[in-house]
Amino acid sequence: MAEKKIETVNPVQSAFSRDDDSFTALSTSALLAKSSVPYSHRRIADNYVIIKKIYRFQAVQSRITNAERQLLKKYDFNTLEFSTIKQVNEELSYLKKWSTSSNELLRKDADSLLQIRCKELKYIVASRYASITNEIYNGYKALERYFEEISKFYSPIC
Repeated sequence: MAEKKIETVNPVQSAFSRDDDSFTALSTSALLAKSSVPYSHRRIADNYVIIKKIYRFQAVQSRITNAERQLLKKYDFNTLEFSTIKQVNEELSYLKKWSTSSNELLRKDADSLLQIRCKELKYIVASRYASITNEIYNGYKALERYFEEISKFYSPIC
């Protein structure tokens, strides 16, 4: 008997995209933003967008602390410098679910994790992407797109 080979489909990419096509993956970030978004995510996104518009991150932001790094490891998250768009999209999906969980500790950790991600993004943008050593690790683009999509202060014309 010949075994049938099961084809796996990556839900992040369409049939028309390539593996290195970041447009489709970034579209997933936008779609994540269109579904119900917790208030805490909107608050963090608004803060990020306002600071970016006003200050443009001219002063270099601080890096994350060891305690923040441990919280990322607790949930098996890489630092943003070593995350792909797909990983960040998956993380955002988890964080959205966890932010509306009935478990108070999980909600608190989800909000803390998003704050850490925001802090990492500010550092990456302020350092003019110098900490990104490999173009594969471009998860910061997905996070920034997510923040822009859910913020009420973002306008693409600016």
